[in-house]
Amino acid sequence: PADGYVVLDGLLSAQECDELRQRMTDIVDQMDVPQHCRTTFSTYHDEQLKTQGNADYFITSGDKIRFFFEKGVFDDKGEFIVPRQRSLNKVGHALHAYEPLYKKVTHSPRIQGIAKKLGLVSPVILQSMFIFKQPGIGGEVTPHQDATFLYTEPLGRVMGVWIALEDATVNNGCLWFIPGGISRRMVRTPPGTFPLTDFIGREQTYDDEKFIPVPVKKGGVVLIHGEVVHRSAENTSEESRHVYTFHIMESQDTRWSPDNWLQPTEELPFPPLYTK
Repeated sequence: PADGYVVLDGLLSAQECDELRQRMTDIVDQMDVPQHCRTTFSTYHDEQLKTQGNADYFITSGDKIRFFFEKGVFDDKGEFIVPRQRSLNKVGHALHAYEPLYKKVTHSPRIQGIAKKLGLVSPVILQSMFIFKQPGIGGEVTPHQDATFLYTEPLGRVMGVWIALEDATVNNGCLWFIPGGISRRMVRTPPGTFPLTDFIGREQTYDDEKFIPVPVKKGGVVLIHGEVVHRSAENTSEESRHVYTFHIMESQDTRWSPDNWLQPTEELPFPPLYTK
């Protein structure tokens, strides 16, 4: 569609949403908190090591299930100061590969049907995330285009699939959209340099007036073109806004940029969406 996004209601039943959320609750209950999150720093050098630890943890997360926390959820001894279930920003980036319930939803006949309707010939799954948008502390996501982080030649080969596992409303941080073109890229820096990623170009400043809120009912999905500009506000409400989201790329006649932070690995090449 010309808007760059479309909402489809009722992709998942309420029960399917609840099963995905329950499985995530179990995963979080059992998680080992990564060591770099527990690091307390007293010196500049400690802080550098922690920053490097965060960056390494992120850039090697494409073929793993890893935990990314909201700011200010640990005390200076590295212990939780909020309940662990309320501490996470997201879990990523390979739920679709290693978690059976998430894998099943990702490859479901409904998703395959949508991709076929859109004419995708050889779609592959790039990455997946569970996003929590915690009540009260779920941070703002600034205006961005997914193609900034998941760059292809030609452009226009990446689509986000954003599934609301709870109602996403204007109050709890739903998505807002404006159509537009790509202006900025996040790339890997040469080996041995820090930071591990950098940006080429600048994010444009966008006119706030142009953003349109897109609330979604529990079980609904938003299909997001890689070049459409979107953001979400912080969640100041008492309700969380849990989402399962993943990205699909048409791999036929497409070059995945070797500069993208996310790269397929031997352990996990990008899996085809269409399963036999």
